[in-house]
Amino acid sequence: MDTSDIKIDFKIMKYDLMRGIYECSQRGLFHTVKWLSEINYALKHIKLFPEELPRYSEDSEEELEEFLIAKSYFDLKEYDRCAHFVRACNKPKPRFLYFYARYLSIEKKKLDNMTDTNCPPDPTKNEALKDLCTELKIDYYDNKLDGYCLYLYGIILKKLDLSALAIDVFIKAVKTEPILWCAWYELGKIIPDKNKIYSSQLPDHWIKYFFIAHTYLEQLNNDESLQMYNILYSMGLENSTYIMSQIALGHHNRRKLDEAINMFKNILAVDPYRLDNLDTYSNLLYVLELKKDLADLAHKVVNVDKYRVETCCVIGNYYSLRSDHAKAVLYFRRALKLNPQFLSAWTLMGHEFMEMKNTNAAIQSYRHAIEINARDYRAWYGLGQTYEILKMPNYCLHYYKQAQQLKPNDSRMVIALGEAYEKLDKTENALKCYYKACNLGDVEGTALIKLAKLYDKLNETENAAAAFTEFCLREEDRDIKCFEDQAEFYSALQYLANYHLKKGELDDAYTYAYKCMECEETKEQGKALLKSIAARRIEQEPAQAVVMSETMANISIANEEASSSNMDIAFSPRTI
Repeated sequence: MDTSDIKIDFKIMKYDLMRGIYECSQRGLFHTVKWLSEINYALKHIKLFPEELPRYSEDSEEELEEFLIAKSYFDLKEYDRCAHFVRACNKPKPRFLYFYARYLSIEKKKLDNMTDTNCPPDPTKNEALKDLCTELKIDYYDNKLDGYCLYLYGIILKKLDLSALAIDVFIKAVKTEPILWCAWYELGKIIPDKNKIYSSQLPDHWIKYFFIAHTYLEQLNNDESLQMYNILYSMGLENSTYIMSQIALGHHNRRKLDEAINMFKNILAVDPYRLDNLDTYSNLLYVLELKKDLADLAHKVVNVDKYRVETCCVIGNYYSLRSDHAKAVLYFRRALKLNPQFLSAWTLMGHEFMEMKNTNAAIQSYRHAIEINARDYRAWYGLGQTYEILKMPNYCLHYYKQAQQLKPNDSRMVIALGEAYEKLDKTENALKCYYKACNLGDVEGTALIKLAKLYDKLNETENAAAAFTEFCLREEDRDIKCFEDQAEFYSALQYLANYHLKKGELDDAYTYAYKCMECEETKEQGKALLKSIAARRIEQEPAQAVVMSETMANISIANEEASSSNMDIAFSPRTI
């Protein structure tokens, strides 16, 4: 979509928002009311004259008593009681309330009956849900469903895995009621790609811009999504915490961690009691190992609402960072008791089970995450890692492929795929993956060394030496603290010293061999290489070699004396 096409009349937008808030609140669509109200609050600088305000249609006296008593029970979450009082109603509002109360009753009972394993039952085997779907289907084909009932019908079709039909129903719902954000939101979660977005005949309404930006983010088209949100942000919606949070999520997906954290801090400055998306904020603090910030956030969210799913995830991440994985799992389970469809909790719980070496539980958690959202690349990647531990490379390859397709420009996914190919002896594919990872930036800094080792394994010494050389040059430019990184670096130096020695390039061989003397692990090999280089020089330049031998002897003694004071230095692996 050309972002220059984004044009919004804020007065029309304000009118639509106020009408939508009223209509959705009348029907108990509280999450949509919240979203509309937050956008409306960001437009508080736009004022409507009394004659410009929406005229709410008066409810007819017919079925009004039934609607009012049913709505009172609905607000108290007495769903079966609500449905009972409007079961014979035909007007749009009470009819929607009848279907919606029945649906929420089914969902509530399913939640109440969940076992301690946190495994929700298969909705496609839920007879009550199927019966409700049948009732809605009859009204759908008789053209009796308004936009709100169409939305509900789409939700049930989606739960019954009838996604193609659900997409058509959601599109019809937003055409009928463009202000119905919950229908746009659900459509964005299941619409397959950009082509389907533009081939669908969506209404020409300002809310479509929010939908496209949201869907781009769902489909991990982060740059395009951020471009749209930044335009909306700069058009006069800079106080919208929703847009701010979407921008933060976009930065998070692009691994711009500092920018994401700063945006979350701005959100909390505007609305200190907002809990939405704070589970993602806690993930960022976890990755950067900001223990104090994460502890402060956990304390804050508990004081706001300790029974919110986001709160449980924040606390779970806090315990995970403290390596108390059992307690972390406990809090992720609590989150899923509150909302079994909360994607983040399933994925994070899978990570914790991986830390606890409980591969079966990890697999189950990741699978549930994928059932909720097949675009969750972290769950696919987690499954690949789990099957890698179980030494099942074919399964591992399948799941890494899925993760890489979702995040094609993430070097971590490409490297994982390359490792799976290598284990299956598909070396050409592995080489392509490692080479691509190098071109993508190699976030973890492992692609070059893997590429070099694979070239060495294939006896392609020239390519191996070139890759090892580039690896060493890059490692010299950064501070190497990890023991594994140091071992790889000095092993690469040793390889290059041998390579240049064999080619008779003694100066280069000497440079790499001398650097090997800096590490205890390669010190003896370095000495042996320097002796070999000196012997080769004797053959080529006898007089110069005598001087070189004496120099090498002095260097060797000096290195031994210097290293004797550093014998107790230990390296510990860094947790990423």
